Amino acid sequence: MTGRIRSSISVGLAVVLCGVAAAAIPAAAHAVQEADDPPWRWSEARVFEAVNRVRAGRDLNPDSWPDGGRVAVLLSFDVDNETVWLRNGDTNVGGLSQGEYGSRVALGRIIDLLDEYGIAASFFGPALSFTLAPHQIDMIQASGRHEIGVHGWIHERNATLPRDEEERLLRMAIERLTELMGERPVGYRAPSWNFSDSTLDLLLEMDFLYDSSLMADDRPYEINQNGEPTGLVELPVDWILDDAPLFNPLGDRYSNPREVLEVYKDEFDVAYEEGTMFLLTMHPHYIGHRSRIVILRELIEHMRTKPGVWFGTHREAVEWVRARAGMP
Repeated sequence: MTGRIRSSISVGLAVVLCGVAAAAIPAAAHAVQEADDPPWRWSEARVFEAVNRVRAGRDLNPDSWPDGGRVAVLLSFDVDNETVWLRNGDTNVGGLSQGEYGSRVALGRIIDLLDEYGIAASFFGPALSFTLAPHQIDMIQASGRHEIGVHGWIHERNATLPRDEEERLLRMAIERLTELMGERPVGYRAPSWNFSDSTLDLLLEMDFLYDSSLMADDRPYEINQNGEPTGLVELPVDWILDDAPLFNPLGDRYSNPREVLEVYKDEFDVAYEEGTMFLLTMHPHYIGHRSRIVILRELIEHMRTKPGVWFGTHREAVEWVRARAGMP
């Protein structure tokens, strides 16, 4: 995490975890260019090629949402827990205990709040997070309302990995979650909200229904690859609507939760006026603390004052927009 000093031992452990050594990771094709290849000398064709590799395609926002809803509210929780530290080989007890809070205390508070209002939500987690605390699966699945999606194996930085390593970890994550859940997950959220040059190909090869990692819109859209539609639906995210950067008291962007609540309300109100979508990303080990779960409750209460607000899972939203768009 930001502000932590990691020892050389921790760095060495990162090599062991998942077998990925930083020295073995080749520079990605989208990495910063060398000094002898500055981007201001690129041809326009090269710029277009780079930009069009993964691009927003057609707008998939429907005329209305299920139950005649005017706006879709998609609450999502990234169940990272200890993997925030483990992905860097950081095994300090204090950090891991902060991660454990997510599974031991916070997730229960979140589930209880959602149950109180009968709200469905989506949970994305690294497979190792659920492996360390498998009771989380039972908690999430108990109501029959919620969805669980893939969020990597150990919250690896997928955008830095060579294709074979990214593929190996993704297949491991799918296999483990399928084993724990009793069904195959259909949604993907990149561990660091970024794609490598291989990620989209892998998602298509592995038949994911949707992705929720990119930021090209406030509305659902179809992802294009090299100018061609892929059939993969994107439910876009944004750092404005993520609790992690703003709720970490050790971070340099920390904000008072009450001030963040006003941002969330404003974002929702405009989404309601536009008749589009409000997608919020949260993390149990942040939002599940007492002073934070209070603002989630207040946000839900604010949303419920308006008619025509539909709360659903990411999967339900994607199946709805696909059907309205005539996608198979």
